[in-house]
Amino acid sequence: MSKYLGIDASTQSITGLIIDAEQRTIVAEASINFDEHFKATYGVVNGVLDLGEGVVHSIPLMWAEALDLLLQTLADQGHDLSAVQAIAGSGQQHGTVYLNASAGPALARLSPSQPLKDQLAAIFARPTSPIWMDTSTASQCAEIEAAVGGRDALLALTGNAAFERFSGPQIRKFYQTEPDAYADTAYIGLVSSYVASLLAGRLVGVDPGDGSGTNMMDIAARQWSTRALDATAPGLAAKLLPIAPSSQPVGPISPYHVGRYGFADDCLLLPFSGDNPCSLIGLGLVAPGQVALSLGTSDTLFACMDQPRTSAAGEGAVFASPDGTHYMALTCYLNGSLAREAVRDQYGMNWDQFTSALRATPPSNNGALMLPYFAPEIVPKVPQPHVVRQNLDPTDALANVRAVIEAQALSSRIHARWMGVEISSLYVTGGASANAEILRVFANVHNCPVHRFETTNSAALGAALRAAHAHQSSTGHAPSWAEVVEPFAQPIAGSTIEPEPRAVAAYDELIGQYAALEQAHT
Repeated sequence: MSKYLGIDASTQSITGLIIDAEQRTIVAEASINFDEHFKATYGVVNGVLDLGEGVVHSIPLMWAEALDLLLQTLADQGHDLSAVQAIAGSGQQHGTVYLNASAGPALARLSPSQPLKDQLAAIFARPTSPIWMDTSTASQCAEIEAAVGGRDALLALTGNAAFERFSGPQIRKFYQTEPDAYADTAYIGLVSSYVASLLAGRLVGVDPGDGSGTNMMDIAARQWSTRALDATAPGLAAKLLPIAPSSQPVGPISPYHVGRYGFADDCLLLPFSGDNPCSLIGLGLVAPGQVALSLGTSDTLFACMDQPRTSAAGEGAVFASPDGTHYMALTCYLNGSLAREAVRDQYGMNWDQFTSALRATPPSNNGALMLPYFAPEIVPKVPQPHVVRQNLDPTDALANVRAVIEAQALSSRIHARWMGVEISSLYVTGGASANAEILRVFANVHNCPVHRFETTNSAALGAALRAAHAHQSSTGHAPSWAEVVEPFAQPIAGSTIEPEPRAVAAYDELIGQYAALEQAHT
């Protein structure tokens, strides 16, 4: 047996992916879309609750219900979960989960005869969780930076400036606005550690990969920073578990999942990490200089680094890699599929028509440009949504389609410079990676080949590979990371898109105009 399960709890869905390391293949993929299954029950739209004024939350009880449905789906599809030897996972980064003192005992006494949602409804000190899309903590960011000695001091300590979406500012806001609920909170976790706790039947700590996205972890030591915690909220250290090493199992799976779904009682459970650090592994980026692009709800460009270089301008984030050695640089654009879908819907298109529009329009779009800030943007920092058009007719559907894709590609090139990495090829994942015309724009803007991968679920794949590496290491055979990822980190044969010299030249000329437009409106 050599089967391993990776679970990804993302913004809009939860996904399970099983690999067979011996056969070097993915043997199962299943996904539970939150809107499809839980919109009526929890009121979510695109997996979230948009509460206005930049406040965006989701519901941790819904995630528990979705986990049950995911595991039941895998079992119903005929997959023998008793063959799974280890499980690791990922979660949407930065989201915080607040549990009361009843959480630990409730997790320990879970009965396989009842679903998680019926047994865990009372464990929350806060019924909703602020997630990465929440931009309501600007004042808390400033306060945290000031308390540690300024922005540069926080950068040096944690690898990141204070970001509105990061966990520390969200915790500080909760402490300030709901002090009684904060006092009732016994444990604060992230989405990743919360889902891991559901599987472990006990509270599990945050790993360094996800801890990096909190503004609270010493990036060099890979431990909570007392100075950063004190700057965030009083008594915070007592509400956190120690950072859990990414490759060290936290124990076997909970008896709940053994009894309910047939997992083996010695199935190992690894700490979960963030979705972006897990995607780093899932795309095989385990050597410095390798670069990937994820085209999902948000678009992210990230690279493997040997040292935690930082962005003084706040253009990107730095996380510890779950491989335990390296770091990842990441630039995140909130207006990823959110913007692509907004343009598609504005002109009443389906995705085939959207793709046809890209084919029908020339590279550089005859100089027509768009700043596609349909939602507040992370990079560059745009606090209020607004869409800017230059030389672009709002009624020209075809040109607007090309404009939104070119904007995303040009912005990714401009704001990746701080990484200090020469991009010689681009590994692409995420839902939009299935669209060759979108990838063609990125190949030409970055002047490098673009490689597409078979699974769009790189975070879940990375989690499964983490499980394989840890389990194999625990049995006395310690494979290198390159050995573990190599069979799965190969692009689809024939999928590579090469840059086209004339289009490259057009974008080299256009990028200055785009940068000037961006600077004028941010």
